[in-house]
Amino acid sequence: MSSFNFTSSTFILNGIPELESVHIWISIPFFIFYIISLLGNFTVLFVVNKEQTLHKPMFLLLCMLALTDIGMSTCVVPKALCIFWFDFKDITLDGCLTQMFFLYVFAVTQSAILVIMAFDRYVAICDPLRYATILTNARIAKLGLVGLIRAVLLVLPLTLLVRKLPFCTNRVILHTYCEYITVVKMSCGDTIVNRRYGLVITVTNILLDLLIIGLTYGLIIRSVLRISSKKAHRKALNTCTAHICVMLMSYTPFLFSTLTNRYGQGIAVHVHIVLSNLYLLVPPMVNPIIYGVKTKELRDKAGKYTCRM
Repeated sequence: MSSFNFTSSTFILNGIPELESVHIWISIPFFIFYIISLLGNFTVLFVVNKEQTLHKPMFLLLCMLALTDIGMSTCVVPKALCIFWFDFKDITLDGCLTQMFFLYVFAVTQSAILVIMAFDRYVAICDPLRYATILTNARIAKLGLVGLIRAVLLVLPLTLLVRKLPFCTNRVILHTYCEYITVVKMSCGDTIVNRRYGLVITVTNILLDLLIIGLTYGLIIRSVLRISSKKAHRKALNTCTAHICVMLMSYTPFLFSTLTNRYGQGIAVHVHIVLSNLYLLVPPMVNPIIYGVKTKELRDKAGKYTCRM
């Protein structure tokens, strides 16, 4: 098979294979979920910015989470809607690599934020008297910046490795966006380095972050069990429920999508693509709702602005 110069090529994002005839119907939940996620996350950002009483570490973390949610969904959904509505399937090399870079930077940064949130809950429950001195807004901002820098340093080589790959005459990407492993599988060259580096990122980022979060919650549970009052047990654990729900919403579909893409040969392509998109659609939509319901301060302040409208 002949290969072509990747740097001067245009690829075709095929959307969801085998479901092309219902693309217009699939676009409806895509659009609705995206609009709801934008409204919810921008509401969180607006309310926290307006209310001085919410200028606390926990709400600063919520703003960081909202920004990554907006970023992840915006990297994918507008282009997917162009495919579904207008059949605009072409994407240039720069467009593909840019989408891939920002999507994974936001995803890796979000994982870091979830780790910081777990640490925030640990300090709040296990060392509440020192909470204000240990976790200041400035320190949370620095931790968030470290998470962003880590994401850039991990993801940048990912895109550079893709740029070096030779590609054959098949330029159709069977997806709604430039997913890394899907693009790598299209290459007619040696992709062993790309695959291994992608696996390294998954292990060092997601699995390591999950391990840290698991250890943190182990310490939280041990501390809570030392409290004699059952009412205090419930109160302490209730402060963690929103974070646990967000973690489950974020990590579960991501891990399932990653594993099925690498090892799930028996799973239909369109099923994998739908699951990959749900990972980018559902958590950004649900996360503001979870924190709005579970966090009384945020709920009350958001309600105040809603009543004015």
